[in-house]
Amino acid sequence: MARANDTVQANGVARANAGWVGGVLAALEREKATGILRVGGDGAFHVDRGAVTRAESRHAPEPGAAPGGPDPELSALLATFDAACLLLASDAEPVFTEGPPSGGPGKITVATLVHEQRRRRALLDAAWPDASVDTAPVVPVRRVGRQRVILTGVQAEILLNADGVRTPAQLARELGRTVFGCLLAVRGLAAASLVRTDPPDGTPAPPVREELPADWAPADHDLLVRLHAALVELR
Repeated sequence: MARANDTVQANGVARANAGWVGGVLAALEREKATGILRVGGDGAFHVDRGAVTRAESRHAPEPGAAPGGPDPELSALLATFDAACLLLASDAEPVFTEGPPSGGPGKITVATLVHEQRRRRALLDAAWPDASVDTAPVVPVRRVGRQRVILTGVQAEILLNADGVRTPAQLARELGRTVFGCLLAVRGLAAASLVRTDPPDGTPAPPVREELPADWAPADHDLLVRLHAALVELR
């Protein structure tokens, strides 16, 4: 759909308000477009009449590998949000191709995805303010400078499986965990000085902007509550 691409790529306000990819999705939502929004080589959003039905990222586990207990719909939902939050932060150029609708765990508004991405970024920055650990190989320290250490289950799995080569996202795929869960765990390990880190650059994280353009469809707070509860269960 060339009309959607032309509208969004020229819309600098949308970029400033919600990020480039979020602005593109918002324009597709307003136009009730159906097809696939590819975000460079990072992944893609599947869109049905403007709503996101599925998201896939090369950095996130596939839906079948994501944890979700016996509920396959919940597993697919966790995987979709995992991928969507990564794609919303991408600097790659999004390109939309019109096509038939594809299935997914449900229809999700763009505002719902953006709200969740901002919430996750705030939690990550509160745990450890340096985002460089998100993409660096996880290297456990050889010597622990304290007598007692309390770990979550995810943190213990990461330390047991870290080989100094794989990143948090790669470990998430290997362990069948969500990428967000592994990122948060690694940031906690960094704060506890249990993994090697570079010195923080001292640049404060930008404030998380909560306002969204008024013409966006509203966030689905019931869905966010369900998602948050599932993430808590997985820690």
